[in-house]
Amino acid sequence: IRVLDALAATGLRSIRYAKEVPGVRKVVANDVDADAAAACGRNAAENGAADICEAHCGDAVDFMTASRGKGSQGFDVIDLDPYGSCAPFLDAAVQAVNDGGLLCVTSTDMTVLSGNYPEVCFAKYGSMPTKAKHLHEFALRILVHAIEAAAAKYQRHVVPVLSLSIDFYVRVFVRVYKRPAEVKKSAAKRAFVLQSAGCPSFYLQPLARSLDREGGHAAALLHRKATVAPAFCGETGAPFKIGGPIWSAPLHDPEWVLAGLDRVAAGVDAHLSTTERIHGMLTAVSEELLDVPLYYTLPDLCSALHCASPKMAEVRAALTHAGYRVSQHHREPDAIKTDAPPRVLWDVFRCWVKKHPVSEKRLAEPRSAAAKILATAPVLEANFATTAAMRAKATKARRWAPNPEEHWGPKAAA
Repeated sequence: IRVLDALAATGLRSIRYAKEVPGVRKVVANDVDADAAAACGRNAAENGAADICEAHCGDAVDFMTASRGKGSQGFDVIDLDPYGSCAPFLDAAVQAVNDGGLLCVTSTDMTVLSGNYPEVCFAKYGSMPTKAKHLHEFALRILVHAIEAAAAKYQRHVVPVLSLSIDFYVRVFVRVYKRPAEVKKSAAKRAFVLQSAGCPSFYLQPLARSLDREGGHAAALLHRKATVAPAFCGETGAPFKIGGPIWSAPLHDPEWVLAGLDRVAAGVDAHLSTTERIHGMLTAVSEELLDVPLYYTLPDLCSALHCASPKMAEVRAALTHAGYRVSQHHREPDAIKTDAPPRVLWDVFRCWVKKHPVSEKRLAEPRSAAAKILATAPVLEANFATTAAMRAKATKARRWAPNPEEHWGPKAAA
């Protein structure tokens, strides 16, 4: 395996690739700063990795562009971990990585990806954020969309194997394949998001859907008559904010996730100080619904109705009894990730409010979201009772670790 650490700084991660990952025969640690590249060379020598880890000084984009099409002398893994946005490096990276290779991509510009600067996000990633409560997953889906869009220009497509929102950044691991037939399906893996301006409801508007013909001919066609979302929010009548396009296909490969969990359980990497956190995060990822993009949050739903909050277990039970699937999210313990449509989810909360009424003062304004939503009688009779199977003890893991210190987050630029 040949690895490129394209923005290596002093090469600490490059040395870890060389020392800790089996099968690595060469790591190129590149940095545009001559002092950093020199420090990388010294660090590799002092840590006994100089035979595998090679320091290089140069512009990352130029170096990756020059590495295209070199086969065995190309790179099987390219790691991009910039200070800020990864967007300037994506075009070169998707070309430089070998067919079937792995891109490990980090972006720390969460203020952009989460919606504070939508015009900047669109310029960098080709997607509009909605600044809703599902911002952590939305950021991941914007990033994978941007990588796929860059790859498709060169008849390549991506397959995400793991996508994580961690602390103040997002990091995704995607494999890149040169498959022109799969590239034709690219639009079917992207969607716009219609976010209600009046409540947490949202809908996905696929760009297209993939059609497979019989007999193996024309493996994929893009059908322009994709499912169309409503023109206005069905609960409040409010208009929609349009976000996206985002990646709407799965963000993880369950086989990779389970293999990672097995590796942690076997103690293969017991020397790592973050083993407990890795186990918890991968456990949470393994429990996510793969085919359900985005999520609601329990506090956001209760805030819209000004109601007392049910327990998460009760909401999950009601949705499960109604025949829908539900999970949480690896970054957000209060997430409700479900294939239930907004109407059903709000019916669950209408039933909850019947048992735990909202103050009349809260509903005095007839144009408020709470008044409009609760004015509709529920069609569903929600059952909040948990069964023995629902109460069964889940895998013991610390899924959502607290911040390691107060005021944890990115600091000012050096």
